Amino acid sequence: MTGTLISLISIFIGIIAANLFGSFRKKFSFGFTGNTLIGVFGSILFIKIFGRLGFDPWSIMNNGNFNGFLLLINLCVSALGGFLTLIFAKIVYKKMNK
Repeated sequence: MTGTLISLISIFIGIIAANLFGSFRKKFSFGFTGNTLIGVFGSILFIKIFGRLGFDPWSIMNNGNFNGFLLLINLCVSALGGFLTLIFAKIVYKKMNK
């Protein structure tokens, strides 16, 4: 795996997390397209912020050595970013429409 492939998998996990959370909790949903966009941006944001701690895609593939534990952390943070950004976006949406 390369760093780019790991990044794409992380973004895909964020999309899945946002859409699943939106389908289970209808009051936080923006529809499929909205949840997908929020999942993309949320997963990228969280990976960029928390990737500085050492589990960015290029640290996972350090000199050709694959670290599965760092990949698992990366994917969990990406999923967390997807659904937390969805919650945040819905709160902001409700505040602006009052």
